[in-house]
Amino acid sequence: MSTSITLKQINKLAIPALISGVSEPILSLTDAAIIGNMDYNATESLAAVGIVTTFLSMLIWVLGQTRSAISSIVSQYLGADKLSEVKNLPAQAMFLITSLSVLIILVTYPFAAQIFKLYNASDLILNYSVDYYQIRVFGFPFTLFTIAVFGTFRGLQNTYYPMLIAITGAIANIILDVVLVYGIEDIIPAMHIKGAAYASVLAQIIMALLSAYYILKKTDIPLLVRFPFNSEITRFALMILNLFIRTIALNVALYFGTSYATKYGTTYIAAYTIAINLWFLGAFLIDGYASAGNILSGKLFGAKDYKTLFGLSSKLIKYGIVVGLVIGIIGALFYYPIGSIFTDDQAVLDEFYNVFWIILAMQPLCALAFIFDGVFKGLGKMQYLRNVLLFSTLLVFIPVIFWADELGYKLYGIFIAFTLWIIARGLPLIIKFRKTFKPLVQNT
Repeated sequence: MSTSITLKQINKLAIPALISGVSEPILSLTDAAIIGNMDYNATESLAAVGIVTTFLSMLIWVLGQTRSAISSIVSQYLGADKLSEVKNLPAQAMFLITSLSVLIILVTYPFAAQIFKLYNASDLILNYSVDYYQIRVFGFPFTLFTIAVFGTFRGLQNTYYPMLIAITGAIANIILDVVLVYGIEDIIPAMHIKGAAYASVLAQIIMALLSAYYILKKTDIPLLVRFPFNSEITRFALMILNLFIRTIALNVALYFGTSYATKYGTTYIAAYTIAINLWFLGAFLIDGYASAGNILSGKLFGAKDYKTLFGLSSKLIKYGIVVGLVIGIIGALFYYPIGSIFTDDQAVLDEFYNVFWIILAMQPLCALAFIFDGVFKGLGKMQYLRNVLLFSTLLVFIPVIFWADELGYKLYGIFIAFTLWIIARGLPLIIKFRKTFKPLVQNT
């Protein structure tokens, strides 16, 4: 029997998810703000943080897709009232993904310099990038464990405990950043960019410990890995594979954006670092409603309640546009103060202000793309998400950024490419969803 999903129900999931999602870019934004205001090589350090953050985001987004896969499967089984059949799946998923993260550390750690040379980093920026990465990468397994726990909670229709964990981690990171970057006279020496990396790792460890505590105390999902593998592990693996390819395509776009900004010079990559991290912040703010779409669509799809699912999508479109507009308006009201938070280098600020309006203008478009990303993840339709990202990256973003570079548009060109990329991601998802589920609604 179909029921209506109210704004109150959506917000009950979306607002805690929004708050917890914001913690991810806050870790990087905190580093950027504090490092950008150092007295010691601030601009070079800020550029290094931008380069490393892009690479780490790629790794986290590639392997962190466990959150969406676990959430999709758990929510569908919950909707079908068969949750007991997949209770051992989250622990198995956490075991696999954290094991893989350790392997990635072993592979990337000794080749950090070679990796960041691919981003056009050189001289002092390259040295700082290597220093920052070779510390921050040790937080990688803890981050992936936390992400998997968050996915389990989402599948159980609970975003409250992930919110508590994320708030604690963000606060810890800010405090540790200030202490370790600037130091405390006669007690802790100023560690500059290395201090920011240590602060992030410690915050990630704190979040992982809290994640283990809440999953054991507040649910009956075990963390002890038991074999044989759950029967859904194959579907889980296929979801991860499709999301892996999709995320590689996503990060190809981010790689080209960072690489071109670096090629244009230190001032441009520093401005790009501020701009792209604020774009990430906007994305994660919108992700609260994308998470609600993910969580609710999986449960409704599992219950075969297509009428409510279709109604949910219409409401999410409206809420997403409103949220995107609000973000854009707030950014416009504080246009110049926002830039000064991150640096006092006027050349960097000038380049940032030149393109910040593009990021604000694209927020409603981002909202639609990200929300339907979440809905399709909840439905488990990862193959279609993969194809859309491949299309938007290979046939839209890359040709546009090449063309814009030839014309000398620099940061303008990068963010024009991102805007068209977002449109190419969101529009096909909306069309596909409505073509798929409208007939199902009419037949019920």
